[in-house]
Amino acid sequence: MNPSKSYKNDAKKVFREKGTCSRTFAYLLNREFGNNKDSEECATDPMAGGLMQKGHQCGMLWGSSLAVGAEALRRGQNNNDSIRLAIKATKNILESFSKQTSTINCREITNSNMDNFFGLTKYMIKTLIQGMDNSTCFKLAEEWYPKAIQSAKEGFEQEPNISNQETLSCSTEVAKKMGASEEEQIMVAGFAGGLGLSGNACGALSAAIWMNSLEWAKENPNKSTFKNKNAKTTLIAFNMETNSEMLCHKICQNSFKTIDEHTQFIKNGGCSKLIDVLAQTSRNKNN
Repeated sequence: MNPSKSYKNDAKKVFREKGTCSRTFAYLLNREFGNNKDSEECATDPMAGGLMQKGHQCGMLWGSSLAVGAEALRRGQNNNDSIRLAIKATKNILESFSKQTSTINCREITNSNMDNFFGLTKYMIKTLIQGMDNSTCFKLAEEWYPKAIQSAKEGFEQEPNISNQETLSCSTEVAKKMGASEEEQIMVAGFAGGLGLSGNACGALSAAIWMNSLEWAKENPNKSTFKNKNAKTTLIAFNMETNSEMLCHKICQNSFKTIDEHTQFIKNGGCSKLIDVLAQTSRNKNN
């Protein structure tokens, strides 16, 4: 797939309008697949800056994964199939992104620690000097967007039809316990195992932050969810349970090479206490 000029221009334009990398890529991939989910996209704002500005996986990845989850629901024969598709497409997206940047972590891409005042100020000053359109993040969005689309589509195509095989995702389990709809459960499925089974920052945490941010977005329309109080409360509960450890492979003391390994881990009760703690932060009044 050859990156076209229109792709490049659209990516920067959307980034300027949406304000965060996570929301930008949720929007771009959703529109590529013909999906329109403004509130759900808005709720990805806290994933910018590497998840609550902690410098972990780039927000472009979280937003992209959410969008492929929505498309996986449309393509899958049932929930097992859709979860598997979402995880596989997310894995593909991570591989593409890593080839583009040699890392998937925000802090390494931006060379900035946005989790403190001085680091964030340094990044903002650097961006002003470069000009927004020439900043590291805007240039990356422009260059990687068509590859993100390609890798997502290839991820859907590569997955064999094993729709009857039970497939679980830690992030989907959290969303389910928080009262999520079937669509919302599948949308976060690719967060599994630290996003596409990569073992990085916890996917269950991201699912809970997204669910609670979505509730906040519905109550506060037309406002960014970037620093909403629901997301902050979720992170506090998570940190108390994990002693502030955010990396999946350290929390689980396990690395998942396959979707089936992750499924078996969840079936055997892996991370069940953490999933319950996160579910208890639910702001879903219908839960």
